[in-house]
Amino acid sequence: MSTHSQTPTLSSNAASATSHELVIEAGRSERHYYLDLWRYRELLGFLAWRDIMVRYKQAALGVAWAIIQPVIQVTLLTFVFGKLAGMPDGGVPYPLIVICGTLAWQFFATAFSGAGQSLVSNTNLISKVYFPRLVIPMAALGVALVDFAITLALALPVILLLGPGIGWQLACLPLFILLGLLISLGAGLWIAALTVRFRDFRFITPFLMQVGVFVTPVGFRTDILPGWQSLLALNPLAGLVDGVRWCLLGGHTQLYLPGLGISLIVTAALLLSGLWYFRRVERQFADII
Repeated sequence: MSTHSQTPTLSSNAASATSHELVIEAGRSERHYYLDLWRYRELLGFLAWRDIMVRYKQAALGVAWAIIQPVIQVTLLTFVFGKLAGMPDGGVPYPLIVICGTLAWQFFATAFSGAGQSLVSNTNLISKVYFPRLVIPMAALGVALVDFAITLALALPVILLLGPGIGWQLACLPLFILLGLLISLGAGLWIAALTVRFRDFRFITPFLMQVGVFVTPVGFRTDILPGWQSLLALNPLAGLVDGVRWCLLGGHTQLYLPGLGISLIVTAALLLSGLWYFRRVERQFADII
């Protein structure tokens, strides 16, 4: 069934220039939703820019905060895994192993946390205006991209100075950045939707971050644990971390392709299930939030 309506105007000339057609079709809501998502792309850009400006203009430390966190984490993980645990470095300076792992982890952590808390941070917007709610967690990923660009720009000189050299693998880095965005969005959609219904998830997210840094190979190489690589790959972040290391260290760490394949499959399942659950409960957001 289709219903057509036109916006009334004062003259026939104006009507021909400004009239629009609204089509309501049964069973086509999913298709129209993603068309709306494309139409609201400017809102997505505006929200992403707003979040970036708030993070760097209204914070006392500003851009420095994007540097302080990774530096502290690299120092601690190098001490724990490199000194106390005595994990082998495979001929690469151990701080570089941790720097590359931290770059990938911080990218995910910022994107995941931002997407997961995005809905409850935009309560007024959700309760008053219609737009595809998926715009909000997607916009939250912008801050993570800026953070990653800043830390990468600072890490590259150190990698060039201390590392074995950067090769053609660096050209593959955007693919792993995309992988990180998909992992963050899939996990973030689950947390964002669940946080609207169960506010306890605001406290679960920091706990997941604390545990996740140790079950993800941020502070050690997976290629020194050949018997565990497939199991570690069930955590899709293992493929992300290994890929970023491989890109930034010129291939001097192994990229375990079967494990990367497993990470891609888990990422696809996480993203599709996150989209499914988010869309399932989305129409209730305005009432609950």
